[in-house]
Amino acid sequence: MLEVFLKYEFLQNAVITGLLIGLVAPILGIFIVVRRLSLIADALSHITLTGIAASLFLEKKVLGIDTLNPIYLGMIFSVIGALLIERLRKVYRHYEELAIPIILSGGIGLGVIFISLAEGFNTDLFSYLFGSVAAVSRSNMWIVLIITIIVCLLVFLFYKELFILSFDEEHASISGVKGRWIHLLFILMVALVIASSMQVVGILLVSALISLPVASAIRISKSFKQTMWVSVIFSETSVIVGLISAYYLGVPPGGTIVMTAILILILAIAYSKFSRYFWSRLMR
Repeated sequence: MLEVFLKYEFLQNAVITGLLIGLVAPILGIFIVVRRLSLIADALSHITLTGIAASLFLEKKVLGIDTLNPIYLGMIFSVIGALLIERLRKVYRHYEELAIPIILSGGIGLGVIFISLAEGFNTDLFSYLFGSVAAVSRSNMWIVLIITIIVCLLVFLFYKELFILSFDEEHASISGVKGRWIHLLFILMVALVIASSMQVVGILLVSALISLPVASAIRISKSFKQTMWVSVIFSETSVIVGLISAYYLGVPPGGTIVMTAILILILAIAYSKFSRYFWSRLMR
C-alpha cells in the first residue's frame, strides 16, 4: 500500500485528512463528553447532510454553480445549526438538552426534502454518507488542515476556560469566565470539524470518531489531560487501521474506522476490568 500511497494523490489526500481529523476530533470530543453533549455531533452531522443535499440540488437546478464544492454549503448549514442550538438552549433554560433533538429532527426533515428534490441518492451523496477515499480532494485536505490548525490554536489559548466550563459553569461564571462566548466559540469549532470530517468518515459515522476514542481513553486514563492524549492515540490508530482495511477490502472507510474504534473500546473495557480484578486480588 505504501507504493500505491506514494503514487496516487487521492490516497495521500485521504490519509493526511484522516490523520488530521483523528487529531482534532477527540480533542474536542473530550469536552463534548464531559459536558454530556455527545448527541450534538449527530445533530450537526445531519444538518451538514442537509447542506450537502441542498448544494447537490442547486447544482441540478441552477446554472453556473456546478463547480461549487458541496462541503462549503455543508459547513454553512453546520454553523447555522450550531448557532440555532445555542439559541434554543437559552429559550429552554431548564430543558437545554431539548435543543439537540429539535435541530436533529429539523435537519433530517429538511435533508429528506432536498434529497427528494435532487431526485434521490447519487454517488456523491452516498460518499458523503459513509465516507469515500476517492472523494477527498486536495482542496478538501487544505480546508481540513486550516480548520485543524485553528481549532488546536483556540483550544490551546482557551484550555483553562473550556476546562472550567466543562465541569462547573457556575464556578466559571463566578471566576469571570465569559461562558456564553466561550461556549459559542466551542460549538462553532465542533460544527466546522464535523463538516470537514464527513468525506473520510461519513456524516452518519462522524460522531463515533468524536466519542468512541474518548470513551476508550476514559477507561484507562487517570487525568483529564492524559485522557485527551490517549484518546488522540486511539483515534489516530482507528483512522490508520480503518483506512488500510478499507483499501484492501474495497469498502467505505467510515465503517472500518468506526469498527476499529469499537474494537479498541472493547479492549479498553476488558483491560480496565482485568486490571481492577488483578489489583484487588493482589491486595488481599
